[in-house]
Amino acid sequence: MTREKFCYEVATVTKFIQIYCTDKHKDEPKHKCTQSLSYNGEANVTSVEFELCKECEHMARYAYARLQACPHIEKPRCHRCPHPCYELDMWKKMAKMMKYSGMKLGLNKIKKLFLRGGD
Repeated sequence: MTREKFCYEVATVTKFIQIYCTDKHKDEPKHKCTQSLSYNGEANVTSVEFELCKECEHMARYAYARLQACPHIEKPRCHRCPHPCYELDMWKKMAKMMKYSGMKLGLNKIKKLFLRGGD
């Protein structure tokens, strides 16, 4: 995958995990972190900031490691990948997070349209 696609994928997974953690783990202590990520032998391709509970931080770091190691030139969606790199239990957790956050983001877009008067 290209450098730009890698950065986009990292930003997307970070946003989705952050939304999930903020809503579902309200009472858990959060850790503010910054992580620099390398890709394709190039150091510090992107840097991500997040504030997550321990469980979600573990998931984010797991996802970043999988993105960094993705061998595909054209990265497929993970659920369609012919060679899945996620362990089954981690894949199920990520799917749950992505589904929840995707629905929330979609509903927020619709809500904003109505609040603006349908511009």
